Amino acid sequence: MATQVRTVGAMAPTTEKSTRSPRDVVTFVIILAFLVLFPFIDQALGLRLLGALLPIGIYALLAMGLNIVVGYAGLLDLGYAAFFAIGAYTIGFLTSPGSVFVQNGWVPPILQNFWPALVLAFVISAIFGVLLGAPTLRLRGDYLAIVTLGFGEIVPNFFLNATPLTGGTRGMNPIAKPPTMGPISFGQTDQRNWYWLILAVGLFSVFLILRLYGSRLGRSWQAIREDELAASAMGINLTRTKLWAFALGASFSGFAGSLFSSAFQYVHPSQFEFTLSIMILSAVILGGIGNVYGAVIGAVLIGSFDRILAERLTGPVNALGEQIGNDFLANHNVGEDRYLVFGLALVLMMVLRPGGLFPSKQRAAELQPESDDISVQEQEDLYDVRMHSDPTPDEQGGQVR
Repeated sequence: MATQVRTVGAMAPTTEKSTRSPRDVVTFVIILAFLVLFPFIDQALGLRLLGALLPIGIYALLAMGLNIVVGYAGLLDLGYAAFFAIGAYTIGFLTSPGSVFVQNGWVPPILQNFWPALVLAFVISAIFGVLLGAPTLRLRGDYLAIVTLGFGEIVPNFFLNATPLTGGTRGMNPIAKPPTMGPISFGQTDQRNWYWLILAVGLFSVFLILRLYGSRLGRSWQAIREDELAASAMGINLTRTKLWAFALGASFSGFAGSLFSSAFQYVHPSQFEFTLSIMILSAVILGGIGNVYGAVIGAVLIGSFDRILAERLTGPVNALGEQIGNDFLANHNVGEDRYLVFGLALVLMMVLRPGGLFPSKQRAAELQPESDDISVQEQEDLYDVRMHSDPTPDEQGGQVR
């Protein structure tokens, strides 16, 4: 018996380690090479997709951050765009020449540069994430969603109405850009350099999130998502763990907002409406809740339809309408149907693949029964269960033949 125990103990570390197969490594290298070289491919083939890929990359960063809150910790957040706005306006307040804080000399010169302002926007967004999470620690499910929805509506409206600070409907511009490094500059026409910067930030974010997921904090998030009461009984600090989820999710959103405002050199309250929160949540659900790669793929799919496919389909649809004499199709903009398409995609996903396109292994195991017998039992009606469980006449009389 002792030998058996020692054998199991010796094997435990090897079973816990996850090793990447050579096939996975080769696939990752090929995808990475394609992403790095895509600007040259885009130029050679005349695709002209680089400008649309910049906001799609920002959507991917937002989806990764929301996946921490919704996918890892199981906290439904419907006001995620608020932190996006906080990050964007933070870097605007710190670096824009039209900012009241800059004009009155309240911002130190070092913070008026892009990189220090980016870091500060990251921190301030995390602080607001904690401020939102602290009053909602006892809320779950729909009640938490309602509170976050209210927060998501308050923040853009504050920036819209605080005209002396934010410029109101005029917005804020220009915004500080990364400094020129030799031949690498970040002007309005340097889309290739912006693409590589967002790609580098995205890759680092994926690495960081994966490390967090495998850490003690990540396992605590998973425990809270499955059962808060059991997690608390096992010694997990629910308050601290939830606040970490809100803070880190908000910080990624604020970081993405800072990059977005700097890349497009404009901040306006209309960029942070409730529909953006729903679109990012749809991306997380579509790609697979709890899987960072799935969240990125979902954001790319939804962003590609919103920024590329809808625009390119409008011309053929208008031409078809003119050919058949249909005024609606001849003047219709496919981009106006994007939320209809997103809604249909979510409905089909919930019916056909509830875990998303690429669910996490744990969630896929939860949705997939271990055996056919369990699957049959889950699909039985209550009447059938009662018929199978009712005692036979012999059992009622105390005799079993």
